[in-house]
Amino acid sequence: MSSLAAQQQDLLCLLFDELVENATKSGATPAHSMSPRGLKAYKSNGHMLAEHALLAAYPVVAQLLGPDSAADLARALWHVHPPTRGDLALWGDALPDFLANSPQLQEDPYVADVARVEWALHRCATVADAAADPASLALLTTEDPDHLGLHLAPGCAVLRSPWPVASMVGAHVHGTPSFAEVGVELRAGVGQDVLVWRQGLRPQFRQVLPGEADLLERLLAGDAMGRALDQAPSLDFAQWFPGAIASQLVLGFFVQNPTMTGADQAL
Repeated sequence: MSSLAAQQQDLLCLLFDELVENATKSGATPAHSMSPRGLKAYKSNGHMLAEHALLAAYPVVAQLLGPDSAADLARALWHVHPPTRGDLALWGDALPDFLANSPQLQEDPYVADVARVEWALHRCATVADAAADPASLALLTTEDPDHLGLHLAPGCAVLRSPWPVASMVGAHVHGTPSFAEVGVELRAGVGQDVLVWRQGLRPQFRQVLPGEADLLERLLAGDAMGRALDQAPSLDFAQWFPGAIASQLVLGFFVQNPTMTGADQAL
């Protein structure tokens, strides 16, 4: 490693090392050439970037925790899971598991699942576009469903939760349902599975319909439509399909290789 690269690596370690930060605060002399004042400026800037990045990706989590706790959380995550890429919009994926394992949040376990929904929405906004293919819908009349795959919307994801996370995110983002209604659902132990997808350029979310999560999970795993439907007997496909087309959740169909398994198709 070159001298410059080694110096850069040392600086990164210093910026993300809480032990060095705590030693500087206590008056100890750190083992590096940068002045305590300069290091503090770099660290403060990093913490500010972390707060802005996490607020952009997790606005509902920030509202649930409050501004002071959200800022502390951003700084803690910055040190425990520092960014590994130059684009800070890609940093923060470790937050849901970090929250789930936080002793301070054991009385509010739903926050981690809210974070999972928000990260899915955040990533959904940046995935590559995909055009709808209305002409491919004709394959429904000519092909065996066991040989048909579905093109799903960019960023499509299903998140299962024992908490009313669709209602919680909806109350904060759209103002519906009311917070009082969310409180009732929380006390009743209502669980909600959430669908995230992108409609055009706009990330969307909603609570899944009965059987819809089972269907979409199989389709996302690469199963053909026929096999996926077998795993979702409670889904009314005739009712679901027109809405899936209108909302751009389903963009079209394609013919799968009948000799390939669902796992192979997913590769």
